[in-house]
Amino acid sequence: MLERVLVANRGEIARRVLRTCRRLGVSTVAVYSDADVHEPHRSEADTAVRIGPGPAPASYLDVDALLDAAVRTGCDAVHPGYGFLAEDAGFARRVGEAGLVFVGPTPEVIALMGDKAAAKRRLAAAGVPVIPGEDDASLDDAALIAAGQELGAPLVVKAVAGGGGTGMRVVHELDELAEALVSARREARGAFGDDRVILERLVARPRHIEVQVLADHHGAVIHLLERECSVQRRHQKLVEEAPSPVVDDALRNRLGDAAVTAAAAVGYRGAGTLEFLVDGTTLGAEEPTFAFLEMNTRLQVEHPVTELVTGLDLVELQLRVAAGEHLPLTQEQVRCDGHAIEVRLYAEDPVEQLPQTGTVTALRLPEGPGVRTDVGIASGSEVTRFYDPMLGKLIAHGPDRASAISRLRAALATTVVHGVVTNRELLDAILAHPAFAAGELTTAFLPEHLAGWRPPPLSDAEVAAAARALHADGVASSAADPWARLGAVRTGGGGGWPVTLRDRAAVPPAARTVHLRRTPGRPPGPDGLQATVESTRLPTSPDTPQQPHTEVVRRADGARQVWLSSDGRTRLLEEVPPVRHADATAPTAAATFTSPMPGTVIAVEVTEGQEVTAGTTLVLVEAMKMEHPVRAPVAGVVTALHVRTGQAVEAGATLLTFDPSS
Repeated sequence: MLERVLVANRGEIARRVLRTCRRLGVSTVAVYSDADVHEPHRSEADTAVRIGPGPAPASYLDVDALLDAAVRTGCDAVHPGYGFLAEDAGFARRVGEAGLVFVGPTPEVIALMGDKAAAKRRLAAAGVPVIPGEDDASLDDAALIAAGQELGAPLVVKAVAGGGGTGMRVVHELDELAEALVSARREARGAFGDDRVILERLVARPRHIEVQVLADHHGAVIHLLERECSVQRRHQKLVEEAPSPVVDDALRNRLGDAAVTAAAAVGYRGAGTLEFLVDGTTLGAEEPTFAFLEMNTRLQVEHPVTELVTGLDLVELQLRVAAGEHLPLTQEQVRCDGHAIEVRLYAEDPVEQLPQTGTVTALRLPEGPGVRTDVGIASGSEVTRFYDPMLGKLIAHGPDRASAISRLRAALATTVVHGVVTNRELLDAILAHPAFAAGELTTAFLPEHLAGWRPPPLSDAEVAAAARALHADGVASSAADPWARLGAVRTGGGGGWPVTLRDRAAVPPAARTVHLRRTPGRPPGPDGLQATVESTRLPTSPDTPQQPHTEVVRRADGARQVWLSSDGRTRLLEEVPPVRHADATAPTAAATFTSPMPGTVIAVEVTEGQEVTAGTTLVLVEAMKMEHPVRAPVAGVVTALHVRTGQAVEAGATLLTFDPSS
């Protein structure tokens, strides 16, 4: 067994690798950036080494710093986790040149399978089904447009390098192809330093099904069953499960044979995943149609569902293979016990699905039989714009699919994250949908079944609980000088103290006002307040375990917010200060466009004074591996630009001023 491993990653995958190393008695070294000084993975390793400032290129992608840390601390191996340098052939090569073991396949295999065009050609020659398309990545846009005309729509533009949906665009009409090529190339160049793209036909009613493979240095190759990963947003997975609800033994054998053939054909070593698209329209046929999508030459984010149904530790198997050991089991010994489902918890607006940042002020994770949590955060963690917004995964295992869904929904209901907005309510909406329960999954699940979805409104009692928390905070903060702040807590007035709150997730996002009055005979404090919400009078707050959990926080600008967790959901409510008077000098015609998320301006597509039509892209903002265009909703004139290309912006920062045409 290896003696000391440097984990060249952060967050939940670093903690996951460290956990197995600890169990095996393998010494560990963690690396961290200045943005991760207080993150859990640093303290959970035997040794931790600073490798640079917050931005990933200056820290987690700095090969020299990583190798220096490994050599100085006496490591004999490097585990890359996933993301960052996990599928970088140059990094794997440098690790070997430094006399260290790279926990993964050879650099040559990483390079081959990382080039989607070359991988398709190699596997097609081995007899693995592939998706029809144009695989010549050397073609320019004009040649690809001509090829697209031959192939016909719908098409997918796909970056040759990388994965995770980055540099991928779906083209439903051929007149969209030119813009899609430009956008995909730009995103791929920024993410991978490689702007080559290929074209593929769009598979009808596609189900994203992948197969986990393991191979050792002695010629043994096996698969560990399949995972269904069809529920996605922006080509990135949200929900994964094992086994797939539609794969029977016959299809499982065909998929497994194709995966093992592919791994053997390229001389694979270690843990990897073959991803396939299954044509959903052929599931009723004797032999459903499927085709190779890509291979991930690393551990997958969704590996826990495979571990739960097979009883195997994939990180342990990675380490043992890297140390030169034989695989400890044969294909015939692989078993499937029950069903497992995983959801990815993101720091992300659940409606707009845009990354969010903030400091985690409270964290409560679920526990219980069949429940597993793999997270990278702790209370006090800083979620920044430098890294992927995934906070971790919640996984449930049960004797069958229905019980796994039930356990996972219960786990979500008891999960509390305050300080950063998450997609928790969207995840529960997916699990609760009848189509999900029926296993009717495709990669278009969200637009088909949850288009226009928004979280349900908070109850009057929940809004009142938030108002009481603000009142208590206001009394405490103004005890020394009650007139120091004009806010929601006001004395006098027949209606009581007005507290106005806005729930950004509500439809419409209107403010709701609560009037609080002291209940005669009750002691001071929030529990002695009677609340009236929009003419509905509520009883004095009961002292029961079902009371919502609230936490008041202050932003840097002094504005107050309330985090409220109740009935399986968490909301961020913003206090609306009282309006004293209107500003007669405020502009009424011009509109300002603000950044939808913290990130970097990667393109300013217009100039001051330019007239634009509705739908014109004005500015492109990129953060956490996602590119977001800000477009003109109507025709008008750009009257002022407030940002430049390359500038870092916070969420809500003004990008430009726009005057709609009359």
